[in-house]
Amino acid sequence: MIGEGSGLGARHSKIQHGRTTGELFVFDHEFYHRKSCHDGVVVWQTPPMENVALVWSDAAAEVHRFVVGPLDNNVYVVRCRRTGVAALIDAANEHERLLTVATSLGVTSVLETHGHWDHIGAVPAVRDAGMDVWVRAEDADLLPSYDHLLEDDAEHRVGDLRLRSLHTPGHTPGSACFSLVDTPLLFTGDTLFPGGPGATTFDGGDFSRIITSIDEVIFHRFDDETLLWPGHGAATTVGRERPHLDEWVTRGW
Repeated sequence: MIGEGSGLGARHSKIQHGRTTGELFVFDHEFYHRKSCHDGVVVWQTPPMENVALVWSDAAAEVHRFVVGPLDNNVYVVRCRRTGVAALIDAANEHERLLTVATSLGVTSVLETHGHWDHIGAVPAVRDAGMDVWVRAEDADLLPSYDHLLEDDAEHRVGDLRLRSLHTPGHTPGSACFSLVDTPLLFTGDTLFPGGPGATTFDGGDFSRIITSIDEVIFHRFDDETLLWPGHGAATTVGRERPHLDEWVTRGW
């Protein structure tokens, strides 16, 4: 395993000592409603935040998405509902807003899909706030700073959740996707979008490698129902994209 959230911050730990069901807590001007499931498991509910969407959830996990910066980068927060611990995918831009959201949702770690400038602009700010930043070794020199190196097919603990790191070179040598284990979710960064692969015309880009990554790492390992959440734009599914692989190879982009 490549890491584990360092636990709830002081604000969350103080709230956690309240009664077990049906209590509304107020702390730092934020509201949390905690309820117990039938099996006694306590689930933390998060407050609504402006321009932050809860795009997916189940009994164990929730995924929040918001868009930042001049290139409309998607930032995702994957949060364990039982513990309140969360990981953020791509500290892209607008560091003050990003930090506000990250702090509200209990983020303790940041996973970078790659090292392009539009995905790393808030890295210094999140590190200054005590959040560990993870990146692949091949892209590490593109970041102003970082804490840990991602390994291929390794798991990152986020409370009770596990995010698996998958090396998908092509857009950059160190591009990575993150699979939320035991869910149909895959965060693809700039490796795969609706309609095709990410651009490979930048330094370090390689079209044949990105096609191999998409084919062997994504299409051969994940079923048609897998939801793909890219670094920009809307979500798609493996089933929607898989039939077009040969078209992308033929057109060359």
